[in-house]
Amino acid sequence: MANFETINLEKGMYQSGKSLTEVLEALDPSEEYKGTALEGLDAFSRQLKRFDIKVSGRASDTVEKFFATSNSAALFPEYVSRAVHTGMEEADVLNDVVATVTRIDGMDYRSITSTPGEDDKSLMKVAEGAFIPTTEIKTNDNLVKLHKRGRMLVSSYEALRFQRIDLFTVTLKQIGAYIARAQLKDAVDVIINGDGNSNACSTVNAATSGSLSYADLISLWGALAPYELNTILAPTAAMSKLLSITEMKDAVAGLNFHASGKMITPLGANLIHTTAVSGANVIGLDKNCALEMVVAGDVVTDYDKLIDRQLERATISSIAGFAKIFTGASKKLSY
Repeated sequence: MANFETINLEKGMYQSGKSLTEVLEALDPSEEYKGTALEGLDAFSRQLKRFDIKVSGRASDTVEKFFATSNSAALFPEYVSRAVHTGMEEADVLNDVVATVTRIDGMDYRSITSTPGEDDKSLMKVAEGAFIPTTEIKTNDNLVKLHKRGRMLVSSYEALRFQRIDLFTVTLKQIGAYIARAQLKDAVDVIINGDGNSNACSTVNAATSGSLSYADLISLWGALAPYELNTILAPTAAMSKLLSITEMKDAVAGLNFHASGKMITPLGANLIHTTAVSGANVIGLDKNCALEMVVAGDVVTDYDKLIDRQLERATISSIAGFAKIFTGASKKLSY
């Protein structure tokens, strides 16, 4: 069995293009701990146990515990990254918007696209010896625009050293939430305006300006065909109008809202409240084929500064961009 207590932790582990957890897993595989008391812990969690660092609960240690030794100090940037990543996941609604996530190592990425015509959307009968209809898939003309989103820690080590780690985690998770909201705004911008490859979504106008009705939702549903309307993004004003529609007051939909805080429309689509959509607009899309998320690396921290206790102006960032897959899989409803 690999001995996690003998691994020498150092700054160089952050320079391999992988997270510290991935580097540790290569040195100390988790599968070797099956059937032991450490089963269920990943390599990073075993290092926390090694140095007796408790990051949550009533017995949570102070930030100073990370810096008791030079080896344990090397764990601090990874703890920060994981806490921020957790915050991103908790505030993230991108799973209900993107069809797939592509991870790349560089900064240049060209996605693929397909713009099927009406004949391409149906499987026609093919006579014996005749040519089979084709669907063209090609690379986009323009690269996916990647945006770096992040926050800067502005605090001295002296101000944080005696603070409980679980309290510090709350702040880091909030930073992750900010990043997730910024990325959702980027996704909405690509859905509406396109990714630079002349693929902005088309607009469906409400029957009556200034109001939203059940008939308008039906129009949005019909305009997306043959794609499925399974996600609706709406700002606060539009949400107020949608929730006032008689059909939205269905008992089952209300029960789901009271139990989970999530609302579904009479059409079965997930209704997501977000300020990323502006104006008198609502976005409807098929999450299974509308959008691709491109991520360059993982959450990045200034590991040098964090290990050396130079928290002032230490940055935490994530780089991501979005690309359209099928242009017709998203529509904008304006009222």
